[in-house]
Amino acid sequence: MTRIRVLVVDDSVVIRKVLSDTLSGDPALEVVGVASDGRIALAKIPLLKPDIVTLDVEMPVMNGLETLTALRKLYPKLPVIMFSTLTERGAAATLDALSLGASDYATKPSNTGSPAVAIERVRAELVPKIKALCRVSAPLKLLPLPQARVAGKPRPRTHPRIEIVAIGTSTGGPNALAEVLPLIPKDFPVPIVVVQHMPPIFTRLLAERLASRSFIPIEEGSANVVLSQAHAWIAPGNFHMKVCRSGMACRLDLSQGPPENSCRPAVDVLFRSVAAAYGANVLGVVMTGMGSDGVLGSQAIRDAGGNVIIQNEASSVVWGMPGLVHASGLDDAAYPLDQLATEINRRVMQSRSPSVPMEMNNYATLEPPIK
Repeated sequence: MTRIRVLVVDDSVVIRKVLSDTLSGDPALEVVGVASDGRIALAKIPLLKPDIVTLDVEMPVMNGLETLTALRKLYPKLPVIMFSTLTERGAAATLDALSLGASDYATKPSNTGSPAVAIERVRAELVPKIKALCRVSAPLKLLPLPQARVAGKPRPRTHPRIEIVAIGTSTGGPNALAEVLPLIPKDFPVPIVVVQHMPPIFTRLLAERLASRSFIPIEEGSANVVLSQAHAWIAPGNFHMKVCRSGMACRLDLSQGPPENSCRPAVDVLFRSVAAAYGANVLGVVMTGMGSDGVLGSQAIRDAGGNVIIQNEASSVVWGMPGLVHASGLDDAAYPLDQLATEINRRVMQSRSPSVPMEMNNYATLEPPIK
């Protein structure tokens, strides 16, 4: 098997060694070179021909954002994973990098941790992302689903009134959400709840950035907030977010229960809760992402009578989460990223106004506001 060729770019000698030793310890990976700044990295790329680059955010001479901008002009398809600190500054720079074309990101281990912990963090977080972005991840493995559908007997199509939209996404999600949420109209008649796999700080900054480009308010989720129409909430990093019914209203509940699918927040947790709170009146949306989070939650939505749509493979950065939902037979339809906002709007409006024709496409020309 051809090993994935990795170029490590970081100004820290310690980080370069940790990354090089850890990545090289995986038989599927080969560190073909290192660089201490972006200028050196750009000079090495045509010589080393890496399959993927890990890129530090803060470096002397030429920082990560400057390097990424130059790299994207020369190598638009080369996967790049940003390696940043878990700080406000690091999170902001990482979101900037994603908007400039970075494929994904990983957070640096704390300086206060032991070397063994740092190595395990890199092995657990960075290695799977490298493999997924280089399209050599393990084949899709179906999860054991309760009450799995019988082959050849698809579930009858249903069109219940949609009272909430629940979105789950991971790798590639920040940019995907930036394509969808700004096209939700200000009179959208239901709430939206979102899980994006991200650590603390990152989720708050992501919500703020999306809100600055959108018609509807978008916030990081808070405990006991009452859901309302034309409003979106993003689960905070390191907290599971649930929707719980309280009389006629529904509220957000946050907890730090055990991670599911190695994730907290987890899509499955949110999806199960909206299925329990809203029954059939749920539209689930699974977008680009690595891993299997969202499959069991999609099953819960379908079992309750709701519907699930997914982002298609061609427009996904990684077709792990939506791909497994599809392979498990749990999606009602798949759409390219540039059609998802229109389809969400169409389904919600049509479900609530049956007289509206199914081909309704009133929102296709919406332009996001500039704030």
